Amino acid sequence: GRGLYYGSYLSKETWNVGVVLLLLVMATAFVGYVLPWGQMSFWGATVITNLLSAVPYVGNTLVQWVWGGFSVDSATLTRFFAFHFLLPFIVAAAAIVHLIFLHETGSNNPLGLNSYADKIPFHPYFSYKDLLGFTIMLSALATLALFSPNYLGDPDNFTPANPLVTPAHIKPECKFLFAYAILRSIPNKLGGVLALLASILILMVVPFLHTSKQRSLTFRPLSQFLFWTLIA
Repeated sequence: GRGLYYGSYLSKETWNVGVVLLLLVMATAFVGYVLPWGQMSFWGATVITNLLSAVPYVGNTLVQWVWGGFSVDSATLTRFFAFHFLLPFIVAAAAIVHLIFLHETGSNNPLGLNSYADKIPFHPYFSYKDLLGFTIMLSALATLALFSPNYLGDPDNFTPANPLVTPAHIKPECKFLFAYAILRSIPNKLGGVLALLASILILMVVPFLHTSKQRSLTFRPLSQFLFWTLIA
C-alpha cells in the first residue's frame, strides 16, 4: 500500500522482483502446510493440490503427477517437504537481486524527490545497531527453538493421521486471507484460481499505468481520495 501511495513502483525492476518475492513466499507457506507430518498433512496437501485440478484438460493429470499416485501419500508429503526446504533459498536469492536493483536506483521517499543531498556517512553506527538487534533476535529465537520447541506448536499437529477426517481446527494464514477470500468467493474453481493469481500479478501492471508527472500522491488530493476509497 505504501509503495502504491508513494510511487515506489516506478523503480520497475525492484518492484517486479518484489512481486515475485511475494509469490515465492506464498508458495513456501502453501507447501509448508503439510508440516509437521500428521493429521494436517493429508488435508493440507489435498487442498493445495486441488487447485491444480482447475487447469483445463490437463488438471487431473497434473494433480496425479504432483501426488505421485492416485491419492495423497508419503511421496506427496516428501516432495512438499523438499519444496518447503528449497524455496526459502530461492527467496533469499531473489531478495539479494531485489537489493541489487534497489541499490542501482536508490530508495524512494514520501516527497518523491532526489535525496542524495541528505545522505551522510553514518555506516558504523547503523551497522553496529543493526548487528546488536540481529544478535538479540537470533539468540531469543535459538533459545526458544532449542529449549522449548513445542511452545509455539499446535495440538492438532500431534493427532494421528487419518485422511478420511478433516482436521478439527483449520487456521488459515491471516496474511493470506485476501487470497482465500477471493478464491472462495467465486463459485467457479478455475475462475477463483485465476482471480487469486490476478490479485497479485496485477501489481506488475501498475508501473505501466502511471501517467502523472508527480511520483507520489503527496500533492494530489483527488488521487489520494480515490486511493483511500479503494483501500478502505
